Amino acid sequence: MTRLTGSALRLTAFIGENDTWHHRPLYSEIVHRAHAAGLAGASVFRGIEGFGASSLVHTSRLLSLSEDLPVAVVVVDTEERVRAFLPEPDALVAEGLVTLEACEVVRYPDSDRGAPASGPGDEGP
Repeated sequence: MTRLTGSALRLTAFIGENDTWHHRPLYSEIVHRAHAAGLAGASVFRGIEGFGASSLVHTSRLLSLSEDLPVAVVVVDTEERVRAFLPEPDALVAEGLVTLEACEVVRYPDSDRGAPASGPGDEGP
């Protein structure tokens, strides 16, 4: 897993909850490919209302339109690593929006959940 602080790049894919890739949820495919690529992290956020290129508003307030709510898949890592990953969502997202935004990571704990970062030979004071 990547240790990450400072300047980073955030990739966000805005897709539909029902979008699929080979009978698997598209959001899950993107997350698993980001994980396989060793990126620092990826999360999926389910929206309660939105519209895209189709101009059809999807909302959780109306039962008839709540079947395909908007989903945002967010991936964060260094600019170099995110740009190297770009062919993945490009190949997967047929209908949706993919954006890149510069961001700054102010806290990203080690995978040891708060354990001090020390390696072999690192001695305490």
